[in-house]
Amino acid sequence: MAAQTLSCGVCRHRHISKSSIVWCTEYDEGLCTECDDHHSLSKCSRNHNTIPITEFLKLPPDVLNISQYCQTHKEKYLLYCKKHESPCCGNCIVESHNECRDIVKLVDVIGNVKTSNYFYEIEQMVSEVSNNIKKIRENCQYNLKTLSEQRTKIEYAIEQNRIIISNFLDKIKKDTFKELHEMEKKTNKEIHQVMQSLDENENKTLDFQRNISTIKQHASDLHAFLAIKKLENDVLAEEKFLQSLIDKNPLKGIR
Repeated sequence: MAAQTLSCGVCRHRHISKSSIVWCTEYDEGLCTECDDHHSLSKCSRNHNTIPITEFLKLPPDVLNISQYCQTHKEKYLLYCKKHESPCCGNCIVESHNECRDIVKLVDVIGNVKTSNYFYEIEQMVSEVSNNIKKIRENCQYNLKTLSEQRTKIEYAIEQNRIIISNFLDKIKKDTFKELHEMEKKTNKEIHQVMQSLDENENKTLDFQRNISTIKQHASDLHAFLAIKKLENDVLAEEKFLQSLIDKNPLKGIR
């Protein structure tokens, strides 16, 4: 269609290649300078509407590809079937629309189409679709921005909570370690005190053993009896002391 549009339709039928300068909407073909002159003077075409080819080519490709001629019968559309909403040539009416009632002249249908309510409604529909696309695009852009901002806020909140939790755990660690060290220090002191007492009582026990041995060897029975009685009280006191040590925490074992 593009090549045919740029070349003169009349000259092309004469196997001559010339560029079009205007487009005849009635003949649906381009015309060169010479053919346009003849076209504008000819009685059968002087009232035809023509537009500069440069303006015609500004139309969308889909519009440029629309033909005014029936693709089946190669005749120009002259009629319109309202029932099927279809332009028709004479043969179309005979072959496919002979039972259709609402057949009208195509020229009556397309007259003032650009200022018709139908054209205006379509134009408004396109405008509305365009506005909706714009609104949806703006909404998408807003959502993208909001999504990014929300992600940043959530990341910041998580990081702040991580810092708070980390500081809290660090404090627990510090306090626990301090408590452990103080507990160890206190327990060490208690254990050393017990060990010191054990040393003292161990020496007493050794004295008891030596005294018993000496009494057995050298004391009279009376002295032995009286001495053992006294020694018994001393040993009982030592056992009581040892039992008190056993009952204390330092001797219960570290878990």
